[in-house]
Amino acid sequence: MAIAPLSWQELEKLTDYHIDKINGQTNSQATLRLFNHQQEAIRVTLYRDNHAWCPYCQKIWLWLEEKQIPYRIKKVTMFCYGQKEPWYKEKVPSGMLPAVELDGRIITESDDILIALEQTFGVLQFGMEDKKVLPLRKLERLLFRAWCTWLCYPTIFPQQENNNRQQFIQVIKKVEQALSQTPSPYFLQDFSTADVIFTPYIERMNASLYYYKGYSLREENPNLSRWFDAMETRPTYRGTQSDFHTHAHDLPPQMGGCYSNREPQTLKNQQRVDQGDWFLLPDVAYPEPENSRQEALHRVLKHRHNIIDINPTDNQLFDQALRSALTYMMTKEDCPPPNQSALGLRYLRDRINVPRDMSIYAGKRLRQALEYTASLDSNIQPEPLPIRHRRDQNPLNFR
Repeated sequence: MAIAPLSWQELEKLTDYHIDKINGQTNSQATLRLFNHQQEAIRVTLYRDNHAWCPYCQKIWLWLEEKQIPYRIKKVTMFCYGQKEPWYKEKVPSGMLPAVELDGRIITESDDILIALEQTFGVLQFGMEDKKVLPLRKLERLLFRAWCTWLCYPTIFPQQENNNRQQFIQVIKKVEQALSQTPSPYFLQDFSTADVIFTPYIERMNASLYYYKGYSLREENPNLSRWFDAMETRPTYRGTQSDFHTHAHDLPPQMGGCYSNREPQTLKNQQRVDQGDWFLLPDVAYPEPENSRQEALHRVLKHRHNIIDINPTDNQLFDQALRSALTYMMTKEDCPPPNQSALGLRYLRDRINVPRDMSIYAGKRLRQALEYTASLDSNIQPEPLPIRHRRDQNPLNFR
């Protein structure tokens, strides 16, 4: 039986979600990380992007979290979703991300940053210039180039597309071989800098190739599957991990374009990423936390006024529709939205950003609730997300 939407006050009573941003588990909302040290111990400031889209930022972020180095975070706008802040251009004239301020010295380029951090705080099992790590760094760059060649260049002839695919798969075989060299699921005997180096782009390859090429990296490569499973046991990685929907749509403006092969499997995958079922995607394998719905609700409540203001539909109409979706998410009871509200619900569905807004399972729960509630109204779909920029994700709306 259908129920009426709960009020905002009633919804607030359904979540007690809370995280310790400063000393608790890795999270994207933090601007200060102490790991139970005093602020006087801070020697590092990390400048990273607001949305946690930047792969090189993720690399430094993950390393600092693993080493539990006290640090501050200052978030900067990436070019693809807004204007870079003048104060940052004064500090880093190139505007490059990430940057680290270490004992008052600005360092850019992620590899240089890691080397400087190692020299100051010690290595993470094996250092950037260790003889075991150096060949893996070269392999990671080889994999990156093969991925870019397949993903980021349009092909005219089927043979060219197939050649790019085979070139990528040949490099993946080398990665599989590298992962097989020890009993550990990681690249070396234990989790190390080598895994930090591979993490950002393997995560993005997993998402983008599934969406644009119909190729499931995690499912088709057993050693990489073990590696992903092992990474997801680490709270540090879970806190930085994004989902397929976020990566598939944030990458085109960053990479200069991502090109679909339009094959049947690809189109099926795109439908699943864009419209669900998000729980059938191979982007995460660890069990869903019991409080994922509470987290999603908490994050919406925090930003609900801005969420309603930037939605393209009437504010009063969308307010009720959003409460309908949240009521369904929390009670599992159908809660029909007002007529002609599906477009607004799907607009929000497409703009949930993992992990900036919430963690991966909370994002899935909220997307699912928005889509199901929208389907009770109509099948209308919004305009496709932009591919040359993501100004629709301007972080000024959520500060």
